[in-house]
Amino acid sequence: MKKIVIAAGTGFLGNVLVNHFKTKVETIVILTRGESKLIDNIKYEHWDAQTIGAWKNELDGSDVLINMTGKSVDCRYHQKNKDLILSSRVDSTNILGQAILKCEHPPKVWLNSSTATIYRHSLDKEMDEINGEIGTGFSVNVATNWEDAFFSHKTKKTRKVALRTSIVLGKDGGALQPILSLVKIGFGGKQGKGNQKFSWIHETDFARSIEFVIKNEEVEGPINIVAPKPTDNNNLMKTLREMTKAPFGIPLPKPLLEIGARIINTETELILKSRNVIPRKLQQAGFQFTYSDLTTAIVQLTSKS
Repeated sequence: MKKIVIAAGTGFLGNVLVNHFKTKVETIVILTRGESKLIDNIKYEHWDAQTIGAWKNELDGSDVLINMTGKSVDCRYHQKNKDLILSSRVDSTNILGQAILKCEHPPKVWLNSSTATIYRHSLDKEMDEINGEIGTGFSVNVATNWEDAFFSHKTKKTRKVALRTSIVLGKDGGALQPILSLVKIGFGGKQGKGNQKFSWIHETDFARSIEFVIKNEEVEGPINIVAPKPTDNNNLMKTLREMTKAPFGIPLPKPLLEIGARIINTETELILKSRNVIPRKLQQAGFQFTYSDLTTAIVQLTSKS
């Protein structure tokens, strides 16, 4: 590959992808709301994620487009934030689709972020891309509208893949560090009932799976970017206590979580929804996970090396 374009590539997951691909491709172009600049083989190109501008030229002749644009869901779901969460995803997807159709040589593949939250709350059934059951509620509505916008663009020369990504565990960002902070100060017990499923993926396998999807032309449509076996909140918190040698872990029942969520301006859904998702399409295509075991993943992510 010569050129990858990443829309909104300056956040946690964008940095994971940049670090993974920067020695594998000639040029990485990051579409950013910040200023345009060039650092080594990484080019930052300004865009507003709503209108076609000079950035469109970066898509023409590129090998891959990865869209990761979207307001963080780590906020209170009042109407203003709901509107921004939805519009930031749908508008950016639509403008990229329009730009691709204007390209003489469009990207060979377009990977658009989605979310494993699209499936219903499930304590029993494992959700794959074929038999998984779509849920209801605000977050699911965002996900379905996001994917509808993505697949509505008829890009005959560009393969499209919707990345239904679970919670990505990383050393320098994502969900793991805030949870670790709670564990270290003694709040490492179960959260809510503790039986809610926790679908996750190590940051290394997140990046490797993206590369795998890019290289395997038979992969298209929605794909679950998750580790092979979901755990549950009880096991997650127990594992984190053991890794940090926390002497005790005070459980946080739902009422306390509701209070805490209000204090730090977030929603309990991020913790309490049971995400019971498996990567059937990835495994059927032959992807081999480096970190399929939660304990092994957390040991690596909490080590100082």
